[in-house]
Amino acid sequence: MADKQISLPAKLINGGIAGLIGVTCVFPIDLAKTRLQNQQNGQRMYKSMSDCLIKTIRSEGYFGMYRGAAVNLTLVTPEKAIKLAANDFFRHQLSKDGQKLTLLKEMLAGCGAGTCQVIVTTPMEMLKIQLQDAGRIAAQRKILAAQGQLSAQGGAQPSVEAPGAPRPTATQLTRDLLRSRGIAGLYKGLGATLLRDVPFSVVYFPLFANLNQLGRPASEEKSPFYVSFLAGCVAGSAAAVAVNPCDVVKTRLQSLQRGVNEDTYSGILDCARKILRHEGPSAFLKGAYCRALVIAPLFGIAQVVYFLGIAESLLGLLQDPQA
Repeated sequence: MADKQISLPAKLINGGIAGLIGVTCVFPIDLAKTRLQNQQNGQRMYKSMSDCLIKTIRSEGYFGMYRGAAVNLTLVTPEKAIKLAANDFFRHQLSKDGQKLTLLKEMLAGCGAGTCQVIVTTPMEMLKIQLQDAGRIAAQRKILAAQGQLSAQGGAQPSVEAPGAPRPTATQLTRDLLRSRGIAGLYKGLGATLLRDVPFSVVYFPLFANLNQLGRPASEEKSPFYVSFLAGCVAGSAAAVAVNPCDVVKTRLQSLQRGVNEDTYSGILDCARKILRHEGPSAFLKGAYCRALVIAPLFGIAQVVYFLGIAESLLGLLQDPQA
C-alpha cells in the first residue's frame, strides 16, 4: 500500500462503506459490552453477554439492542474513513522509494491514525454510551422501586409497576450537553479516548499489514479476499483485548448517569484507582470478549472493503460511463 499514490476520496468512501456494514452487524454486541463495563459490584444486572442481550430483548424489545445505533451509523463513516485514510497517508509519507516500512514506522503511522480519529470518535462514543446504558439504568431503578414497594407492603406483591423514566435521544443529549457544558461537553473523556485509540492503532495497523503480507501470493499482488478478512479479524481482536482496560476507564468516564451506589470519577487516574480498589484487576477486562467479537468482524469487513477497492470501482464508473 505504501508504494502507491493514495486516492483520498476513494479511501474515505471505502472507510465509510466498511463502517456502515460493520456497525450494522455487530452493534448489539457493542451494547452488551457497554452495559457490562458500566455495571459495578453494587448492582449487577447482567452475568454475561448472552444474559445481557436476552434481558434487553425482554425489557426493551428487539430494537432495544440497537439503542444508539443511529449515532454510530451517522458518525462511523467519517470516523472509519479518517482512521483508514490517515493510516494510509502516514504510511505513504513515511515510506521512501517504495521500500517496506520498518515496524517503528508502521507503529508511528498507526499512532497518527489513532490521534486523528478521536476528533469524531469522542463525541460519537459520548452520545452512544448514554443511549446504550439508559436501558440498564432504567431497569435497575425499576427493580429497586419494585423492591421498595414490596417492602412497604409487608411482602405483598406490588400492585403497580414503577413508571419508567423517559429515554433520552441523541438530539436531546447533544442539545443539553452544548447548553450546559459547551463543545467541551461532547469531548468529555477525550484523554481516555486517546489512551485507548492511539495504542489500538499502534498495535492494529502494523499487525494487520504483516499478517496480510504473509498471505500475499506475489510481492506486487493484492492478498486474497479471505486473507485480508482474517488478518483484519485477528489484528482487530488482538488490539481490542490489549487496550480493553483503557476502554473500561473511557466508558466509565463518559457515562453521565450512574446506577444506585455506583462510583463517580474525577479523571483517568481516579477512575483506574477506584476500579482497582473496589472491583479488583479483573474489572479492567470487563467486556473484553464482547469487544473482541465487535472489533474482529468490524475491521475484517473494513479491510476487505478497503483492499477490494469498491470505491475505486465506483469512481471509475462515474468517470468513465462507457466502461
